[in-house]
Amino acid sequence: MKALVYESFGQMPEIRSVPDPEPLPHGVVVRVTATGVCRSDWHGWVGHDPGIPLPHVPGHEFAGVVEAVGNDVRTCQRGNRVTVPFINSCGRCAECASGNQQVCRNQMQPGFTHWGSFAEYVGVHHADVNLVALPESLDDVTAASLGCRFATSFRAVIDQGRVGAGEWVAVHGCGGVGLSAVMIAAAIGANVIAIDVAADALERARAVGAVATIDAAGVDDVAEAVIDITQGGVHVSLDALGHSVTCRNSILGLRRRGRHVQVGLLVAEHATPPLPMERVVGHELEIVGSHGMQAWRYDAMLAMIRSGILAPQKLLGRTISLEQSIEALTTMDRPGSDGVTVITGLGTA
Repeated sequence: MKALVYESFGQMPEIRSVPDPEPLPHGVVVRVTATGVCRSDWHGWVGHDPGIPLPHVPGHEFAGVVEAVGNDVRTCQRGNRVTVPFINSCGRCAECASGNQQVCRNQMQPGFTHWGSFAEYVGVHHADVNLVALPESLDDVTAASLGCRFATSFRAVIDQGRVGAGEWVAVHGCGGVGLSAVMIAAAIGANVIAIDVAADALERARAVGAVATIDAAGVDDVAEAVIDITQGGVHVSLDALGHSVTCRNSILGLRRRGRHVQVGLLVAEHATPPLPMERVVGHELEIVGSHGMQAWRYDAMLAMIRSGILAPQKLLGRTISLEQSIEALTTMDRPGSDGVTVITGLGTA
């Protein structure tokens, strides 16, 4: 099959012909019809996750068709249209048994623990607990954009943030995760403030439901600006970027007993940010993490998409070829908010 491959971290990837994957007894092979280009793929390529096996094929949010099925798989068959969460669970550990597959202690991640979806085919492990059937009404490009950014934001807003109608919500960082969070929070009736340094990102945030925006580069104190708009602070705040500054601003902009959700990955020099713990204690603030979403929770999200309450297709940007994905991947650290980039034209029937 044809795939994007890099031999070492930071090395320019190449398009190569590599062996097709074979299904494990509990797994399947999916013919990839579309796959998103995500900043997490960039983090992997530069070496922020040294556990990635080399040489490597990135890609972790995809849609496709089941092409081959392992002997132990019971819940799907060849020809099914599917996607998967970016966290693939084992289905057997204590976390999985409690329904929390997103923090499975034996988790696998296509594009990280094994070769991913920047290829014509990708292997999925433990298919019975990880595959999500796609409705016919959902096209492949939109479906491919759900697996990391949109699904992660859905759980961060709905399950971890427990956002309710009428509450004030701040979203720090309006990339793919942040814009998804803005849309989802607005859809359930929250008043959303979007914060970013890019004017076009803030414009897109307004287009998907933000009632107010803050140019973080144009104010002296982002948290004070949030407090001024809300007359006391937000009920829920999400750091959708993953940066020491946005994390701190998110916490400081909360009202008393507010809830901070850390959804953006804090890596490299931002991995251990200084936090205003005196505020956390004195105002009884909650700080929670959010890490992906379980396959079984997709039903709620897909129902809201089918009904038109959520419209993830509005967050899409350009579609590109696998050859163009080299530039798209290696420049993910540069500013830009032109929507989710999706690779198409991969596996053909």
